[in-house]
Amino acid sequence: MAADRLATGVGPLDRLLDGGLDPDAVTEVYGEGGTGKSILCLQVAVRVALDGRWVFYIDTEGVSVAKLEAIAGPRLPQVLDRLLISSPSSLEEQSEAVRTATRLARDGRRAVGLIVLDSIAFYYRLALGSPDEEAARRAIAMQLGDLVSTAMRVPVPVLVTNQVWRSVDDGHLEPIGGAFLNHAAKTILRFERRSAEWRRAVLVKHRALPDSTADFRITDSGLA
Repeated sequence: MAADRLATGVGPLDRLLDGGLDPDAVTEVYGEGGTGKSILCLQVAVRVALDGRWVFYIDTEGVSVAKLEAIAGPRLPQVLDRLLISSPSSLEEQSEAVRTATRLARDGRRAVGLIVLDSIAFYYRLALGSPDEEAARRAIAMQLGDLVSTAMRVPVPVLVTNQVWRSVDDGHLEPIGGAFLNHAAKTILRFERRSAEWRRAVLVKHRALPDSTADFRITDSGLA
């Protein structure tokens, strides 16, 4: 196990990732709604904040305050002291939020332990098929460039969630964004629904680990 990886606190996922998130790279998690992507982001953010490090959390879909409270418990005030949440209402505001988070992470005045973007494709998806699609694609590419360079320079783990679309060719679910997003992420996980409680994480890509799977549960207090 790599000692410098950031443990998620979810045993099956940490074993799958040989310890957790790489500290100098973008990790992408994609899957259908309700598979646990946002819960994972909150759970890792809580762990980092309780460790005394700052978390920059960019939320495009509406962070669940109730779920954050359930995960943090009585230590919620301590978490909020180190959690900076931005909620952009457009792709332009999302780009600005990424620029701000990466600039603050690079300036070295704070001990930054995590950057979260949940989800990267919410506003981009709205532009697909419109005259704004190419501009939106460039905006996402620039965001990813900022996140990748910051992850490597600081270094700091970056956790990005993504939505999916169903391929008309084979019916498989694919992440939105295509090759440029898949190339930027050094680790890619696909979350799948197994039952009302159980989910499966599929390790689609990793620079050091083989493809594999792990099953985990969604509980009232997070993933387990």
